[in-house]
Amino acid sequence: MKNILVLGGAGYVGATVCEKLVRQGYKVTVPTRRRINARHLQHLSPVTLVEMDVHDEAALERAVAGHDVVINLIAILHGSPAAFEKVHVALPQKLVKACKVHSVRKLVHISALGVNGANPGTGPSAYLRSKERGEAVLLQAVAGSDLELTILRPSIIFGARDKFLNLFAKLQSVFPVMPLAGASARFQPVWVDDVATAVVQSLEQGVARSPDGSAVRILEACGPEVFTLRELVQLSAQLSGVRNGLGRPVIALPDWMGRLQARLMELAPGEPLMSRDNLDSMKVDNVATGQVAGLEVLGIRPAALRPIAAAYLRRM
Repeated sequence: MKNILVLGGAGYVGATVCEKLVRQGYKVTVPTRRRINARHLQHLSPVTLVEMDVHDEAALERAVAGHDVVINLIAILHGSPAAFEKVHVALPQKLVKACKVHSVRKLVHISALGVNGANPGTGPSAYLRSKERGEAVLLQAVAGSDLELTILRPSIIFGARDKFLNLFAKLQSVFPVMPLAGASARFQPVWVDDVATAVVQSLEQGVARSPDGSAVRILEACGPEVFTLRELVQLSAQLSGVRNGLGRPVIALPDWMGRLQARLMELAPGEPLMSRDNLDSMKVDNVATGQVAGLEVLGIRPAALRPIAAAYLRRM
C-alpha cells in the first residue's frame, strides 16, 4: 500500500481526491491547521489527519517523511502579492526540498490554466505570476533528480460543492439583474471528479524521462466545452430554475465600472466575490492552449458541464 501525503486534502478538490485514493487502496495523510476543518474526512479510512502548519518548513519535512507520494492542492484565489508568493511559490519550494530529502518518488502539483510556462512571472495578474513562479521552482528543483513530477493545469472546476456556479445561482435567486464584470472572458470548465481522477491516474502511470534525466509531465485539465463568463452565469440561473428557468438579465459592465465593482467587493468583510486581480487573470483566456497534452492521455474523457451542473443546481 502506498503512503500518500495530500496537502489541501480537506478542501473542495482535495476531499474528492482523498475519496478516490482510499477507494483505490492507498493510505492517506492529510495535514490541516485545525482538525475540525477536516472533520468531513473522518469517515474515510485509512485517512490520518495531522494538525500542523504546512508553511512551517521543519514541520513540513517531518510530515513528508515516510510517504511515497506527495500531492499539493493548496492554492488561494484572493490575497496580496506576498500571500500569493507564500502559498504558490515558497510552499512548493519547501515541499520539493522535503521530497528530495526523504526520497519521495512522485509529486503531483495543481497549478492553473493560463500560466505562461515559457516566461514565468509575466502573467497579467499576481495570481498567475505566482503560479508561474511556483511551476518554475518545481521544474528547476526536479531537473536531473529521481523525483517524478506531474503538473495539472485546470480551468475553473465545477461540482456539487463549487463556489462558482452555486454562487451565481444563489445571487440570481435574490437579485433581479446581474451586473457582471469580465462578461466576455472565456473558460473551459472541468468537473471536479475528472480532476481528482487525473490526480489518481498520475500516480498509476509512470512519467517518461527526458534526455537530461528529468521526469516531468504537464497536463491541461479542461472540459469539452468553452463558455464565456456571461454564458456560465446565465446557465447557472437557468439550471437552478430561477424565474422558471429563464434566469436574470446579465448586464456586462465596462472595464472601469467592473474594476470599481471589484474594488468595492475587496473592501467588504470576508473573502471577496471578485477582486481586481481576478479581472486581471481573465485577460488571458482560461481555455486549453493545445501546446501540452490534455486529460485524454490519462484515459479520461472529460464530462460535459450541463447534465452534471443541472443535477446539483436543481436541488438548490
